Amino acid sequence: MNSDAVQRQQARRVLTMLDASRHSRTALQAAVELAREHRAELVALYVEDENLLRSADFPFACEVGARSGLARPLTVAAMQATLSRQLQAVSQALESAVAGDGVTYSLQVTRGGVVAATLARVTANDILVLGKAGFSAHGGGARLGSTCRALLLQAPCTVLVYAEDVPLRPGPLRVLSPPVPEPLLQLPLCNSVETVQARSAGHLEHQLQRVRNGALLLRRAELRALASEDPQLLAKIPVPVIVLPDPV
Repeated sequence: MNSDAVQRQQARRVLTMLDASRHSRTALQAAVELAREHRAELVALYVEDENLLRSADFPFACEVGARSGLARPLTVAAMQATLSRQLQAVSQALESAVAGDGVTYSLQVTRGGVVAATLARVTANDILVLGKAGFSAHGGGARLGSTCRALLLQAPCTVLVYAEDVPLRPGPLRVLSPPVPEPLLQLPLCNSVETVQARSAGHLEHQLQRVRNGALLLRRAELRALASEDPQLLAKIPVPVIVLPDPV
């Protein structure tokens, strides 16, 4: 590899999205680890969802306390105060996650739709790290959130989908169809390549149900085909899933 290629590789950014959920905090830890191992810049993105702010404009808008169950009027001022508190919390979480790691990082704050704001900031050379559960999820059980699903199908870059109960343990990079792009072989998750057969989404889930290390690599066309059979397949895979974008 020539020096220009090395420089481009080291310039790759690792992006992750932050919000108030535990799922995004866990994805942040995975992003920090990837950025450290890749000597890449870490970019944390916090999006103030304008749809939430617009909802507060309706005169009938209200919010219900998670513990009290009491309804109270939802105002723009109250929503802005909530977003301000969330921003402070995610900023502190970021500072804590990178402390002592020597990782170059930044926090980017924007307002808009979450998917559109994220797509506007990622490039083909980035790695985007997402939590499997939806950003507004509060219940238990594995599921693939709508934001995660949309970015998996639209992001121009490699996407790593990560669940909070799945540690990053080195192991085989499991693929349905080789070859594997060279940069992925250098991920700290991957120490070998293993080809798996997938006659169906259920067959793939069955083959991987006992694995606890490495990752699964899917090309976007493969993801589309499998998701057409089971939209929640990725939520059931017990290892991180790497999704490659469509070729340009």
